[in-house]
Amino acid sequence: MIRVDNVSKTVRSGSEELTILKGISMEIKAGQSVAIVGASGSGKSTLLGLLAGLDSPSSGYIHLQGEDVTAMTEDERAALRARAVGFVFQSFQLLPTLTALENVMLPLELSSAKGARERALELLEQVGLSARAGHYPRQLSGGEQQRVALARAFVVEPDILFADEPTGNLDAVNGGHIEELLFAMNQQRGTTLVLVTHEPHLAELCERRFEMRDGQLAEQH
Repeated sequence: MIRVDNVSKTVRSGSEELTILKGISMEIKAGQSVAIVGASGSGKSTLLGLLAGLDSPSSGYIHLQGEDVTAMTEDERAALRARAVGFVFQSFQLLPTLTALENVMLPLELSSAKGARERALELLEQVGLSARAGHYPRQLSGGEQQRVALARAFVVEPDILFADEPTGNLDAVNGGHIEELLFAMNQQRGTTLVLVTHEPHLAELCERRFEMRDGQLAEQH
């Protein structure tokens, strides 16, 4: 499902080059749940963005579903994300001018899929927010906004879900609810789940755990 071969990422900071990732290699099979842990600034979110095709590595190769993401144009990567990838951000990334329903419908409408409204309502019901479908993000709590973001990520039935600190801005109760939803969807739909987290409990729920340290990745056993 996901194969990473000797990936590095270097960015320019003023007159200096900063190496964020150093020779990362890993392989994730379809349907697995994987946690990436590590200190702030260790490169976890950078790696997740590369895996999802949101950015390009400085060197190395990334394959999703057998396709070389690093050889694709931005339009081709966007098409792959629309077809096979869901992404949940710590900061929710909901559009403030759209209702919860419209936010969830958006990926389907962008791909001209039929039945977008019905499908979005079904997902909102699954995350317990059908009664809040007409509310705007500012009218929702943090936990509700994250559930809308999760529904939006799953509305296209992605093969892979990437989650960047999905419970990081939530209290214990709402964080627990999001955990249940993530793993229920992973287990019921066979969706490959890759998440970055600072939460030891959340990492322990995953089948596999990797630690990022100083730009290098090692699997924990």
